[in-house]
Amino acid sequence: MDKKLLRLTVNKQEYEVYINPKALLVEVIRDYIGLTGTKRGCDTVSCGACTVMINGMSVKSCSVLAMQAEGAQITTIEGLEQNGKLAPIQKAFIDHGAYQCGFCAPGMIMSAQALLNENPHPTEWEIREGIEGNICRCTGYNSIVRAIDATAEGKYREDRS
Repeated sequence: MDKKLLRLTVNKQEYEVYINPKALLVEVIRDYIGLTGTKRGCDTVSCGACTVMINGMSVKSCSVLAMQAEGAQITTIEGLEQNGKLAPIQKAFIDHGAYQCGFCAPGMIMSAQALLNENPHPTEWEIREGIEGNICRCTGYNSIVRAIDATAEGKYREDRS
């Protein structure tokens, strides 16, 4: 199959890669660009480990052909931290023990960040609904919900000076 040129903006950085036109976005992010925080989990759009944001919306990158993302603004877990400082949601996940093995955490954090971008003050029910497309087999969801709630309550202010 002929390779196609793909121009992507990932974490505010532009990339040009030649890919198989049938390559999934998760493959391009991991294998071509080298950002391994985005995990390839189930390959059935069930687990959410591959969640990224495309133009601010939470999307499972195993369900998107990379060519479909051309021209979009893609944010991965690596793109949340800036200038060496973790984003508030990342700090909250650490402080609230909202991860164990770390496999689902990047996708869960990306879904949580997209939720908070859309709804800065969600209720507990809205938080649970916002992350329902992400599966965690280790931690359970209570600590994850607490971390998201703490971020929403402003207990984790961005200090990126």
